[in-house]
Amino acid sequence: MTISELKQFFKEQLSEIYIDSESGELFSIFCSSILGMDKFELRISQNNIISEEQTEVFKKLISELQSGKPYQQILGETEFYGLQFFVDENVLIPRPETEELLELAISEIQKSNLTDLKILDIGTGSGIIPIVLKKKFPEAKVSAIDFSEKALETATKNADFHKLDIKFIHENYLQENLSEVYDVIISNPPYIGRDEEIEIADSVKEFEPKTALFSPTSNALIFYEKIAEDCKNHLTENGMVFLEINQKLGEETKSLFIEVLSEVHLVKDISGNERFVWGKK
Repeated sequence: MTISELKQFFKEQLSEIYIDSESGELFSIFCSSILGMDKFELRISQNNIISEEQTEVFKKLISELQSGKPYQQILGETEFYGLQFFVDENVLIPRPETEELLELAISEIQKSNLTDLKILDIGTGSGIIPIVLKKKFPEAKVSAIDFSEKALETATKNADFHKLDIKFIHENYLQENLSEVYDVIISNPPYIGRDEEIEIADSVKEFEPKTALFSPTSNALIFYEKIAEDCKNHLTENGMVFLEINQKLGEETKSLFIEVLSEVHLVKDISGNERFVWGKK
């Protein structure tokens, strides 16, 4: 089978799930991983014959994609903020909104007068947030909490891959008391309400950890309530908080911090949704 024929087969098999442009992009991604070809090499190699072994690998990939499994989990890696990260079924696949959260945090930290930074990420998952921040602020002491041992294994793998020193803490944040004071607290916690589960795509619910998606109780703001409480004694003066939030609960989330911080901002994402709350003590 030639690469051109394989591409056509790939698109046909996935036509009920992806439009041509999407399946074409996926084909390029898998060709880069399996055949070691970039898009230019792929274009000039359409008539190249691929081996039966490689063909079988693609057929297996197609079967996994047909099941709804995210391509990032199939590959075992993804790109986020221009960096490579390992991902698996124990962690969320990074979303563009979290890149926006980091852009916001990095911009405000750089404008502040904070020095000798101590940063805490709550609910770190694959470790993308502390890793990006450690790269941007290499002198900072960065810590990250998660209650999932499996997630922390992936986060540690990512930190080791990027050769970064990050303190990972295994604990249930909602049931534990912080023992240190931080200059920056940042979090993208589980914020989807149980009543919203029907709105979430099966490809997300079936393959990504529900504990990282959905609030553990009927209260979708439970993490934000504890973070607001912790800001009283565990955030330095002039310290800052950056949170990714449920777009349906923007004002409710913001209100939790009004009496705790000297300034609080509700910020929309690039799609116009109320997606972030940030503030300064």
